[in-house]
Amino acid sequence: MNGEKNSSNNRVLKLKYVKLGYHYLITHLLKLCLVPLMAVIIVQASRLSLNDIHQTWLHLEHNLVYVVVLSAFVLVGSTVYFMTRRRSVYLVDYACYLPPSKLKVEHDRFMKHCKLMGCFDETSLVFLDKILGRSGLGEETCAPEAMHCLPPKPSMEAARQETEQVMFGALDTLFANTNVKPKDVGILVVNCSLFNPTPSLSSMIINKYKMRGNIKSFNLGGMGCSASVISVDLAKDMLQVHRNNYAIVVSTENITQNWYFGNNKAMLLPNCLFRIGGAAVLLSNKSVDRRRSKYKLIHVVRTHCGANNKAFNCVRQEQDDIGKTGVSLSKDLMTIAGNALKSNITTLGPLVLPISEQILFFVTLVANKLINAKIKPYIPDFKLAFEHFCIHAGGRAVIDELEKNLHLLPVHVEASRMTLHRFGNTSSSSIWYELAYMEAKGRMQKGDRVWQIAFGSGFKCNSAVWLALKNVKPSCNSPWEGCIHRYPVQLSL
Repeated sequence: MNGEKNSSNNRVLKLKYVKLGYHYLITHLLKLCLVPLMAVIIVQASRLSLNDIHQTWLHLEHNLVYVVVLSAFVLVGSTVYFMTRRRSVYLVDYACYLPPSKLKVEHDRFMKHCKLMGCFDETSLVFLDKILGRSGLGEETCAPEAMHCLPPKPSMEAARQETEQVMFGALDTLFANTNVKPKDVGILVVNCSLFNPTPSLSSMIINKYKMRGNIKSFNLGGMGCSASVISVDLAKDMLQVHRNNYAIVVSTENITQNWYFGNNKAMLLPNCLFRIGGAAVLLSNKSVDRRRSKYKLIHVVRTHCGANNKAFNCVRQEQDDIGKTGVSLSKDLMTIAGNALKSNITTLGPLVLPISEQILFFVTLVANKLINAKIKPYIPDFKLAFEHFCIHAGGRAVIDELEKNLHLLPVHVEASRMTLHRFGNTSSSSIWYELAYMEAKGRMQKGDRVWQIAFGSGFKCNSAVWLALKNVKPSCNSPWEGCIHRYPVQLSL
């Protein structure tokens, strides 16, 4: 039995090295083909005498018109290229909000609080306890101050206070770390799905920091947990139009007014998962900022499945039978998320995967379509395209599913699991807490590629790809400062 097992392991190991050799061969095929060509050119050039070079120069002198036309063509072409090329977008720095320790909600305290509220029946309490135990959340996640009161006080004023606390906390840290003045910012994009007061959240920020009057501000609502990538995409497009500019993206969610006080199990899940959090990101299109920036934005790919009714309704804010408002999560959520991911990586794959992986995928696709060969669809190895993965910390099931479908290793999903454990589901800002985790662990090296994947209501799957411009160190007041040595922690099954 042991002999058969060893033989199987050896075969797997051999196949691994065969695939690795194939990958390197295809990746460097063009370089290998250029070597003989360069050798021929060098040999031919070495045979030229000084007389041959002199004759070539005389020939050009007698064809002055040709030389002038060619030079003008090169000059015009270069000018057009530099005027129309897409401007690079740099991530100068970002900051994540760290809630005060007084807002922590341990599991026992959470359940005790739910019982004292008096709005949940016994079945719902058992369900909440069961889900919380399996959620992957630790004992240090935080809820807003209004939810610590008995009874809770989900007022408009309390919701404003929560949002201001999170947004201003992250922005204060960002401005301090980057030495950028609020009046230097020309573009502001804020996203928050469930709390959209008047004046808007973007106006609250402009008023607080006395930003300039011609700032281009945007307020995105109802776009779910993938809204941060959407906000980055919008800021990127604006930076293509407005030269020499800074853009700030603020991503958050509001818990105060969106706690569910009913007994519909589909609407109780968010109570167990969502916690307070937010992030502020500084983007720049200034070439002088490249040296001090952490990352360069390479790709943003957005997939929207809203035309499908099941996808559209799988995450929905609504009222239950007795008029209690909450967010309902469909049982089909994981299936819909899987389909959205497949659509997204179908677009992203050709942009990031090495040619070796694209060939394998194309060959198996053709074999199945044209030859009717019963070949299992080839899943591209995205580990060859990215060194780091920031999977939205929506819940343990989401992370497990992507780890399985993308054939990732535990280290690739470690940041997502630890973010869920330490901070809970902070909605659209979770991918920034994950990036901060990798930096705090000292894993982000120059040239590393990062894939941020986020899912949101509607239903959407969005991806952002970043390139590390240096060996990235954690910024001051990182959310993992003072506690990173305790991670990763062992999670219960």
